[in-house]
Amino acid sequence: MASALLKYSVFTLLAVFATFWVAKASDPNILSDFIAPANSTSVDGNYFTFNGLRGIFSQTPPNFKVTKASMVEFPALNGQSVSIAVLQFPTGGVNPPHTHPRSAELLFLVQGSLEVGFIDTTNKLYNQTLQVGDMFIFPKGLVHFQYNADAANRTATAISAFGSANAGTSSIPATVFTTGIDDAILAKAFKTDTATIQNIKVGLAPKA
Repeated sequence: MASALLKYSVFTLLAVFATFWVAKASDPNILSDFIAPANSTSVDGNYFTFNGLRGIFSQTPPNFKVTKASMVEFPALNGQSVSIAVLQFPTGGVNPPHTHPRSAELLFLVQGSLEVGFIDTTNKLYNQTLQVGDMFIFPKGLVHFQYNADAANRTATAISAFGSANAGTSSIPATVFTTGIDDAILAKAFKTDTATIQNIKVGLAPKA
């Protein structure tokens, strides 16, 4: 009897803790079932349907491609604390180091293999080689990356889930080198010269 009571108590505490953690980790709670579009008079099943991923798995993009289903693309997600993205990598494709400021990322590999990793706040790297069926968690706000190192010209595809309708993405190369920070500041920060910084900026400039 005592053992059963202890198990029940532990389960209850874990459930309460998990509920608290989810509440703290997700977007703010809403006070309605869902958030309807502004000025709408009626909402039907079409509002809760997203078809932006149709046919995506039959395509092989020449470069790394991410297709998002966040509240920007799928407004019905607003207030629901969930979103996903499909990541497609040709051989040699890389998702450069970046962060998601508003959510952790749970990546599920469905095709190929991927080199993945993140860096914690002590500058320790946690990396892994994923195979089909593997999952990897990138903690909220930490710098992370994915890379298809397969030499056999095989593509890789992954699905990422987020605990936010709008997780946000801050690409480290783009944020550092394409947002107007003075070359002299970057040269000092990276212990190099301004010519090297300018060459990096040219390489990251959007293609015309």
